[in-house]
Amino acid sequence: MIPWLRAADPADAFPPVEDALAEPDGLLCVGGDLSPPRLLAAYRRGIFPWYSEGQPILWWSPDPRAVLFPQEFKMSRSLAKAVRNRGFTVTCDQDFAGVMRHCADARLRPEGTWISPDMLTAYSRLHELGHAHSVEAWLEGRLVGGLYGVALDRVFFGESMFSTERDASKVALHRLVEMSLARNVELIDCQVTSAHLESLGARPIPRSEFVSHLARWITNVNPVTGWPGTSVPGVGK
Repeated sequence: MIPWLRAADPADAFPPVEDALAEPDGLLCVGGDLSPPRLLAAYRRGIFPWYSEGQPILWWSPDPRAVLFPQEFKMSRSLAKAVRNRGFTVTCDQDFAGVMRHCADARLRPEGTWISPDMLTAYSRLHELGHAHSVEAWLEGRLVGGLYGVALDRVFFGESMFSTERDASKVALHRLVEMSLARNVELIDCQVTSAHLESLGARPIPRSEFVSHLARWITNVNPVTGWPGTSVPGVGK
């Protein structure tokens, strides 16, 4: 039986992640709400919401977990060329809602999207509180790529990315890696592995190892100070 959470339950009333199902991989519990305290409690424990329109909120903690250690990011020659020569301008937290809307755009996701209006509202609230951040790639004044996620202490939990121009999302991820290295972020959570993410340096690790990393690298759940905005000292455009 899958445990059900009530909206009135304490924000951290999640079962142990070890109780998650093997099939479907990582399904832990159902219900609750998307309030900031519950979302932050979930991320700190290695849990995230993922569900389709019309379903109750589904909470997941898959095993293994796809992660990117910033120092392991793979910078291909073609990506380095795109960063130098394609004319992208990369910013941070300049259009969080726009990034989320593009990530939810059905035209860019023929397989469907889990970013419902409720998810957009919930993560926009986290952004207003200083916990959720976006990286945007612009070309000739147009938002053409980006990503968003949740920052807790020395971990960044990536949620989604999009691209309407070749390499734009990779350029945004490259900037996120630069910022992570600049402010000692130890881990970027990618949730579930894919060939695309692995080509950029992501790899699966056991859930138990992932949770141990979170316990070591998240000791402060206050909004991250010094999130760099549009520039980082020593990091070029």
